[in-house]
Amino acid sequence: MLLLVDAGNTRIKWALAEHGAALGQWSASGAVANADLNHLPQAWHGAHIDRVVVSNVAGQARRDQLQLMLPPAAVTWFASVPELAGLRNSYRNPAQLGCDRFAAALGARALAPAQPLVVATCGTATTIDAVSADGVFLGGMILPGLGLMAASLAANTAQLPQVETGTAPPAFADNTNDAIRSGCLSAQAGAIERASRLHGGALCLISGGAAPYIAPALSIPHRLIDNIVLVGLHAAATSTG
Repeated sequence: MLLLVDAGNTRIKWALAEHGAALGQWSASGAVANADLNHLPQAWHGAHIDRVVVSNVAGQARRDQLQLMLPPAAVTWFASVPELAGLRNSYRNPAQLGCDRFAAALGARALAPAQPLVVATCGTATTIDAVSADGVFLGGMILPGLGLMAASLAANTAQLPQVETGTAPPAFADNTNDAIRSGCLSAQAGAIERASRLHGGALCLISGGAAPYIAPALSIPHRLIDNIVLVGLHAAATSTG
């Protein structure tokens, strides 16, 4: 059994896959807030795990904590490299690319091969990356995530409230709370749509905790993918045996 772990800034997502399973075909999956990572071993209890692949962008302290939680199996700490599984990394310093972004691009190319792609992962931060039809990671954009945008307005203005960003209001809202929601959603969707236009109208694959709220605001072709980083880790594990 293969254990895949995506440790982000807010949550830790995981999935269990049988060896030989199709990409994204999980035997079990779940997520916990970072503060609750001590619950993870119970979630995996009883699974015959012989290999683990982890993407961690939450820092060394989180890696140290995870190391204590992982089952006694061969562990790969996923990292960005110049080339893997048919994807070439053209970042100026390939190792500097966030491993979650590289994994998401791997997952996107595996799910939609041989076509130009824009890969948007919408979590604490939103990352928007471009992949060419012939498998080159071209680079991308990083901006505050949907919730972070709203929180920044509340924290740095005198009269704007903190709002929940889940609902989709009219574009031109008639009250302050909805105006904040509309502005934040439009900023996210606008950045993704601009990336697609700059990349020749590329198909967008969108994932992440805020993706279900942002996707309906998009006016470009797109696919909503659950846990694309885990899909990419699965693709990487499959490519390396």
